[in-house]
Parts: sequence; C-alpha cells; structure tokens
Amino acid sequence: MVVLSQPILDDFSLIKACKPNTGLSKGIPVIDLSDPDAKTLIIDACQKFGFFKLVNHGVSTELMTTLEAEAIKFFNLPQSEKDKAGPPNPSGYGNRRIGPNGDVGWVEYLLFSTNPDSISQKCLSIFRENPEVFRSALKDYISDVREMICEVLELIADGLKIEPRDVLSRLVRDEKSDSFFRLNHYPPCPELQVQALSGRNLIGFGEHTDPQIMSAVRSNNTTGLQISLKDGTWVSVPPDQNSFFINVGDSLQVITNGRFRSVRHRVLLADSQKSRVSMIFFGGPPLSEKIEPLSQLMEEGEESLYNEFTWGEYKTSAYKSRLGDYRLGLFEKNVVGK
Repeated sequence: MVVLSQPILDDFSLIKACKPNTGLSKGIPVIDLSDPDAKTLIIDACQKFGFFKLVNHGVSTELMTTLEAEAIKFFNLPQSEKDKAGPPNPSGYGNRRIGPNGDVGWVEYLLFSTNPDSISQKCLSIFRENPEVFRSALKDYISDVREMICEVLELIADGLKIEPRDVLSRLVRDEKSDSFFRLNHYPPCPELQVQALSGRNLIGFGEHTDPQIMSAVRSNNTTGLQISLKDGTWVSVPPDQNSFFINVGDSLQVITNGRFRSVRHRVLLADSQKSRVSMIFFGGPPLSEKIEPLSQLMEEGEESLYNEFTWGEYKTSAYKSRLGDYRLGLFEKNVVGK
C-alpha cells in the first residue's frame, strides 16, 4: 500500500461527491469493434463525448488478468522495495506525486516507454529477481492494445473519408512513436469511509485531458473513473474489467480541428476497502511529428483553430503545466466566429 505520514489525508485533496447519475452513465457509448457500423458510432462518440466503451476488442482476457496480477505483486511489495524502482524519470515507479509541478493523488504507479528495448531495461531494474513473466506480459499487452487503437483510428479515417487509411494509425505504429504505458494502483484508504459519510471523495487522480492522440484504459471492477460532459457535468463510468475505455486526446482534437473533443476525466475514490488497478496505453506520435488539422477535413474557407506545433513541443509544454490546466489554450488561434 501507499505509505503516508499521519494523519493520512492531510496532504490530499478531497472533493464533494457528485451524486451518481444512472441515466447519464447508461448513456456512455458502448461500441462493438466487430459491428459493421462501428466507424459511424465511433465518430459520433468522439464528437459528443470524446470517450466510449469498446467491447469485442480482440485483446485476450487472460493477457489482461496476467498483467494485472503481476502488477499487483509489485504494488504489494514493501515500500522500501518499490522505492528502488523510482523516482520516475519519467519512466519508473512513482508514489503520490503526479508530474513535477505539485499535483498529488492517492495513487502509486509504474510508467513505461513502449519501446521494446526500454521495456526490457526497465523491467530488469524493477523486477530484479524474476522479470521475465512481467516483461513478456507487458510486451504482448502493449502490442495487442496498440493494434486495437490503430484499428479504431483506421475506422475513424474510413468514417471521415480521409486517405490514406493509415493517416492516423501510422503515427502510433511508427517505430519512433512516443507512446507510453502506465499502471496505476489506488490502494484502499482506511479514513475514506469517514470522509464518504460527510459527502466527500478522495482524489486519486485529478481532472485532466490526455495530450496524446488516443488512450485506452482497462481497469479492475472497482469504481472511480469519471468523465466530464460538454456542459461540465461529471458522470461516473461503471467499471468493466473485460472492456476498454477509449479517450480522445488533445492531439486528435487538433488533427480534427475541434470536431472531436479531448475528454476531461478524473479518478475519485469512494471505496475504503477495495483497491483500483488501471492499465493505460497512451498512443502518441513521433516527437518530430507536426500536429495540425488534416487538410482533407477542412471545409472551404475553414480556418485552423490552432497554431502549428510538433508533438515534442506540445509534450514539453504539457510537462510544464499543472494537471488540470487547459493545455491547448496556449496553442489556440483567435479565430473570428469559432
């Protein structure tokens, strides 16, 4: 578990619990990747929510559970052992601190670059005694989830009628793709039950958008994930350990010139007995890739809403910001009538 000074919650933010909105939660799009209409449904979900649940995704349930089990073994180690795998730079083990600018959460995590050589080296440093089981599961999982994300991106290209079909997926498949994988562990919190009675939840991971193109989240069956709708309403996402939740990232919002929205999301913890484990693949382009609206999508007379930038420039800017900052604001143009 996460080791903290007493009293346990002094350094952590609590937030007024939002009442569960069953109706809105049921309205979260659920898309079958094998559905012939998947491309249309995905585009609609990306425009309205920037988020959807993906089923029949083709990633092995056994692979997901194996990787989760190996991660839990690590997170159950004594804190002194886990600390040897940190601090993150940015890969490695982190505890409570989220980024370098003062954000904290009730979370510990492992962060990996998806480069195969980097994975092997990092696994050796983290799992000194028997790294092979974790390394193998991690490599296979990343490979399968990357392909799943690329299939989604190619369906988007089909639905938007843009060519070539891999205009988006090539950015994630590129051997220089700056993609990352993160394992988040939100341990049980003994004091959380008292806070819940006063109508407050503990922030596990504060509200933010993902800066990359697209991310895929898989978690165990513990609640906590919430997304923000266009009107600012926060909606709890019912957990499903057999499915993936897909987030539109800032970069895809720019590439579509605002047609798709990058979804704000957070993790609030209300269960004092159960831990939450989530596994997130962040599909990013190469650092040198220019991020700009696709000309094929632009209608006659339509102006770009954003100044041109490379992924490396945006990543550097995002790394300097706080978690909840509107990062794209620095790159927006003042377009009349936008």
